[in-house]
Formats: sequence, structure tokens, C-alpha cells
Amino acid sequence: MERKSFFDTPIEFLKGVGPSKADVLKKELKIFTYGDLIQHYPFRYIDRTRFYRINEISPDLQYIQLRGQIVEKQILGDVRKKRLVATLKDDRGGHLELIWFQGIKFVEKNIHIGKEYIVFGKPNFFNLKPSLPHPELELVAEAKKEFQTALQPVYSSTEKLKLFFLDSKGLMRLVYTVLQQVAQYIEETLPPDIVNQYKLLSKKEAIIQIHFPTDPKLLQRAQVRLKFEELFFVQLRLLFNKQVKKRLHNGNMFSTVGDLFNSFYKNHLPFELTNAQKRVVKEIRQDTYSGLQMNRLLQGDVGSGKTVVALLIMLLAADNGFQSCMMAPTEILAIQHYNSLCSLLKPMGIDVGLLTGSTRKKQREHLHEALMSGELKLLVGTHALIEDKVQFQNLGMVIIDEQHRFGVEQRAKLWKKNTKPPHILVMTATPIPRTLAMTLYGDLDVSIIDELPAGRKPISTLHKFENHRLRLFGFLKEEIAKGRQVYIVYPLIEESEKMDYLDLMNGYEHIAKTFPVPEYRVSIVHGKMKAQEKDMEMERFKRGETHIMVATTVIEVGVNVPNATVMVIENAERFGLSQLHQLRGRVGRGAEQSYCILMTSHKLSSEAKIRLDTMVRTNNGFEISEVDLKLRGPGDIEGTQQSGVLDLKLADLSKDQQLLIEARKVVEQILENDPSLIQEKNLNLRLYFRNKGVNEITWEKIS
Repeated sequence: MERKSFFDTPIEFLKGVGPSKADVLKKELKIFTYGDLIQHYPFRYIDRTRFYRINEISPDLQYIQLRGQIVEKQILGDVRKKRLVATLKDDRGGHLELIWFQGIKFVEKNIHIGKEYIVFGKPNFFNLKPSLPHPELELVAEAKKEFQTALQPVYSSTEKLKLFFLDSKGLMRLVYTVLQQVAQYIEETLPPDIVNQYKLLSKKEAIIQIHFPTDPKLLQRAQVRLKFEELFFVQLRLLFNKQVKKRLHNGNMFSTVGDLFNSFYKNHLPFELTNAQKRVVKEIRQDTYSGLQMNRLLQGDVGSGKTVVALLIMLLAADNGFQSCMMAPTEILAIQHYNSLCSLLKPMGIDVGLLTGSTRKKQREHLHEALMSGELKLLVGTHALIEDKVQFQNLGMVIIDEQHRFGVEQRAKLWKKNTKPPHILVMTATPIPRTLAMTLYGDLDVSIIDELPAGRKPISTLHKFENHRLRLFGFLKEEIAKGRQVYIVYPLIEESEKMDYLDLMNGYEHIAKTFPVPEYRVSIVHGKMKAQEKDMEMERFKRGETHIMVATTVIEVGVNVPNATVMVIENAERFGLSQLHQLRGRVGRGAEQSYCILMTSHKLSSEAKIRLDTMVRTNNGFEISEVDLKLRGPGDIEGTQQSGVLDLKLADLSKDQQLLIEARKVVEQILENDPSLIQEKNLNLRLYFRNKGVNEITWEKIS
């Protein structure tokens, strides 16, 4: 039988599975084939080399393994609270109760008095007396027939799987059965010179050792080998697609730096560009002049000046006869970009269009006509831009802000609005750790704005406790007296029965009493308000009609009030690092000194302390993102779930950074020497693409 067909064999055909178990394996663990089962790796291992005596059991032992005879068994309790209790006796005369609360009839029928068992489980203590609830039992006589391993693998299971006897031990038996059949067909997937250069285990040996390690060193080598392979193929897919895109898709050439760009740059820039902004403009300029389609990611902290860079590039497109559009994830953010661009371009008399879900029919019709005629060169909007009715005469530049909030298909519709694909600039104010950027955006060129505009002062961040509240209120009154404004952000909207955190409504009442009218005016904004009410309150704050905005995280993105100098975050321990950093970015937009005050109780977890200390220590978003990745892992970072790239079974981007860097370096060397992967040593890599079908480059693959 062919190797491929073996690994694609439906799981129901494996001995010991059958239709009912196959059904639950598919639903609970997404295991459909032999290959899926082999890739259901253990998440930890238990040392099964040691057998404890019953008199050695202590509360600090997490798991114990015993050997002894079942000398008694009985079902106790009434109909509603039955339990099975069996007594185990070891060779030193010690006695221990084994207890089951579920599956009593089945277990009782399969336990035999007088037989010798290997018993494994987590000890429980009641009145200093140990017992073992729901232990694993195995007859000593039969244990020798099982696959022997000093480090027993532990597989993730579920309650439903356990009803079908597919707990960790049951899954281990299935993995052992399938490996007996298919291990001989496991072929090498990496080029032989890479395996030799890095002294990696063979693929076959790594698979066997990851499931049934013969010693800890071989287990570690197996993990390194399989993690490296995962990261290697992620990078190969991204970088190969990147070079194919560049080969296949010519881009519109922006050959001229014309009057619009030069006039704005020389006469209307409100401030001198930072060196970082100049560098990014130069990188984009080189891309758009190359004749190849640009796919570039622009990273820059909140307030770093990405919008001005975007405007310069849109003017460059207009100088070359092309239209541009900028898509934002929310109407508030789209309106903010629109207002910024209109303000910057007003002296030049250049029109900017705005298209959102709220745009009226008559205005929409006018926009459609102006786009089709080519009269309108710059358009800002929400996902309304991707509607089929929105057609351009000659779309040359697409800018997407906070792109992780859009689906892949939504973005792809924009690429198709021109016969020749437009240049793509993806912007994010969420700093992305290097390793995450290399996987999420590995097929994009990356630009970073790592300087704040001149005149901006670093935000001073302070961590304060509840007993500092009176001093805090005094400080807020001082700032308001100077003509400044204040945000106060709460994590909850309504009081929670389970948590004793301050909630938004109680907080608002307290603030309103402390800052009474007519001397002070306080507004409130939260996610449960109607959009119209929310926008009205935000506009009042932006116009300076209210001094304090009490809000939930609804103001995390989309509010730009240069006059706001203080951000107070209540119960700051409840926010993630990325969210804290985004909230802090709402202040510090003007030339005045700004402050972010993190309010917490004294009772903090160790992780919360790390988050708060990090915020106080640094304003650098990239440094913060690295700490966030280590604390939370990549799966929780916003936007990674939809990427599809991070479906890693073993590798962890927060821990395996060096492996990722090494894997990418190897892939870059391979593609530099053999771009089409036609050399004999790289034939299995070409086979990988054929099996995965990833050499079928489509617009949907652009991320």
C-alpha cells in the first residue's frame, strides 16, 4: 500500500476503534485519519519507572504508581450517592482505598479480588488519610504485553471520549496500534543535508520517540526535530508564496514623484517627518517603482504617524494617475482618518470621499460616479468599500488599517477591484513580536515606525492603589484646571456577583459626586449604548464640552483628543498588556505631558504584577508585545486565530523563538539557491507543495 493512502486511512478502520469511537474522535479531537492520530502528540509525560510504597504517600506527590493486590471491594452509599471502594494491599502490608464515583458497574465487574495490579493516580487526602479516586488499573500479568516506556505519554482527552474508554491510556493504546502498522512507511520530509547539519533525528525515529520515549534525551531530540519541521514548513510556505507572488503579479509602476506629493511634502506637512517615517516612505517608494506588486506591513505604535505616511503614498498614487482607498475596521476610526486627511489636504483643495454603513443613498451615488469617472482619487471607508457596487476607474493603492479585524475574504475583494492588482499596505498600531510577525506576516515585507513625532513627550505611567484615590482626584482637578481632559476606564459595565471589582455605573456615580456640576462636566460611554448616543458623547468630549469621559474599552481604538492628558485605568490588573498599551495610547497626542495611572487593589497575581511593572517601566510597544507573548502565548494574541498559520501542534512561538529564526534562515538559503525547488535534494519539499496544493496561488492566500 502507498505511504499516502496508509496515512489517509479513515480512523474507523483502526483495530479497536470502529464507527462509534471514530465518530467521537472526529467530533472531540478532529481525528479523522491514521495521520491525524499520529499527530495527536502527548502534552506531558509521567515517569513510570518508580513504584511507591503505600506508607510513602504524602500530600506533595502529584501522581503515584503502586503495585499490590486487591483484597476487598464493595459498593457503598445510597442510590443517589453510590461509590465503589476497593482496598489495595502492597508487599509491606500497607492498605489504600481506591474509589470510583462513576462507571461503578463496569469497574466493579472488571476488578478481581486476589489479583495483582499496577495502580496509577493522583492521591487525595481526607483527615490526613490518603486515597486514590478514579485510578488507572492494569493487571501485572497483562502489563508486560503493552508497549513498555519509562516515560508514559499523557494525551489530552475529554469527558465524552472517556465514556468510550478513550482516556489518555486508551488513546495511548490506539497510537501504539497505529504505529505498529504505519511506522515503516514514515519517510523523511526534510532535505538530508539539513537533517545532517543540525543532527536531527529522522522523522520516523522522532515520531516513535515523541509518543514512546526510551529516555529523556531522546524525547527532547524528538521534540526539537518535530518543532523545527513545523516551523520550517510554515516559513517555506510563506516565503515560497511570497516569491511566487512577486514573480507572477506585476504591479502598477509609480514612476513619478509629482506635484501633489512634492507640494504637500514641501509646503503643507504640519511637522517634520521623523527619520523612521522617511525610511518607511522610501521603502514603499522603492516597492511601487519596482514594477512588482507591493505587499507590505507597516507597524507603528499609537501616535507614531502612520496616517501621514499613508497620505503621502496616496498622493504618490494620484501623481501617477491612480486612485487609493483606506479601509478601517470601525466607522469611528474611518471618520477619524477621513477628518485627518481632510484637515491635512484642505490647503491643497483635494477632495477625500467617505463611505460607511451610515452614508446616505444620494451621497453614495455621487461617490460611485466620482470613483468610476476617476474624479475622486482618495476614498476612506469601512467594509462598505468591498461592496460590489463600489467600482474604481483605476485603483492603484489599498491601505488597510488594523487588518486583523477583517476576514481574508473581505480583504481579497479589494484586491480584485482593478485589472492589475493594486499595491497593498497593511497598517497596525498593535506592535507584533518579531516571531509572531515572521509567522503571521512572513510573506509580507515589513516596515516599522519606531520613533514618535518631534515634540511628543513620553507618557508617564504610574501604578497606584486604592488608598491613593484622594490624591488621584486632587491631581485630576489640577489637570482640568489647566484646561486638560481625562479618561477613566472601567473593565465592567454592570456589577458582577462573582467579582468585587468596581463597575462602570457605580464608578460614574462616584465620579459625578466628586466632580459636581456646574464646575465639572462628566460624560459616559460604553458598548451597550446606541451608536448615535455613543458618537454624540464622544463628539462632546472631542469638542471639549466635557472634562471627564468615564468609559469601558470602547474608547481603545478610534478616539483622538490631543487635549486629553490623563488616562486612569481602574482595576488595571484585569486588562491584558496589549489592551493596557492601546488604552494608554489614547493620551499623549498633544505637546503637553500626559499620564497613565493604573489603579489596582493590593491583592495581585504574579502575572498581573509583571504586566503592571512592564507598563510602568517602558512605553515601547514592541518590548511590551514580547512580554505579552511570553505571558499569554500566541493563540491569545488578537488576530492570530483567523490566520490559519498558527495551527502548530508542538512549536510555541513564545518559547521556540530561536528555532523559528533558524528555520527561517534555512528556508531563505534553500530558496536563494533553488527558487523552484528542482534540485534532487529538495524534491520532497516540492512534493510537500504538491500534496498541500499551496502552489495554487490565489488572492485569498494574500494576508
